[in-house]
Amino acid sequence: MALQLWETLKEAITAYTGLSPATFFTVLALAIAFYYVISGFFGSSEIPRSVASEAQMEPLPPPVQLGEITEDELKAYDGSDPKKPLLMAIKAQIFDVSQSRMFYGPGGPYALFAGKDASRALAKMSFEDKDLTGDISGLGPFELDALQDWEYKFMSKYAKVGTVKKTVAVTDADVPSSGDSSVTTDHDVVKPAEDGPSETAAAESEETTVGGDGEKGSEKE
Repeated sequence: MALQLWETLKEAITAYTGLSPATFFTVLALAIAFYYVISGFFGSSEIPRSVASEAQMEPLPPPVQLGEITEDELKAYDGSDPKKPLLMAIKAQIFDVSQSRMFYGPGGPYALFAGKDASRALAKMSFEDKDLTGDISGLGPFELDALQDWEYKFMSKYAKVGTVKKTVAVTDADVPSSGDSSVTTDHDVVKPAEDGPSETAAAESEETTVGGDGEKGSEKE
């Protein structure tokens, strides 16, 4: 049985390759040896590279709580300084995204969001500079829902390390003018003066009445 299979295999090799069985197996052995040599060559070059990359990767330090900082202070954590954590804010909440530096760090697809409160940009899925702000006024319900999803994702994945201090712009309407203060002061000063003469006049009228009654009594006597 085995001899019949061998004879059939030899006939098939000769028929399909045109080579003798000895030549065919010699070529096959050389091809296998060549494959192992090439794979070993490329495999040896990959090993040092992976070892070097692991040596360069250092464990991330624990998140540092920053408390309340301004937007200008947040810009210092955009990843340009590798010694500082990589931070990003959503709805005034600051998250440490250092573990995703490949996405939010320099050269990453979302690098422009780092060091900023990018709430509006995330809600609109926009990469325009005008949307890189924490102002979410005027957004539609679908955009607010998208922003809420981003917030839940960040809260579940990253550590919150602080909040963005909101600055309130002071307008001219909020500050009383010097003319208004002078009017108020005059009013406060004049009011007692108005009350004063009225009380004095009442006292004088009472004295006059008492004096008149006295004189009438003397005349009757």
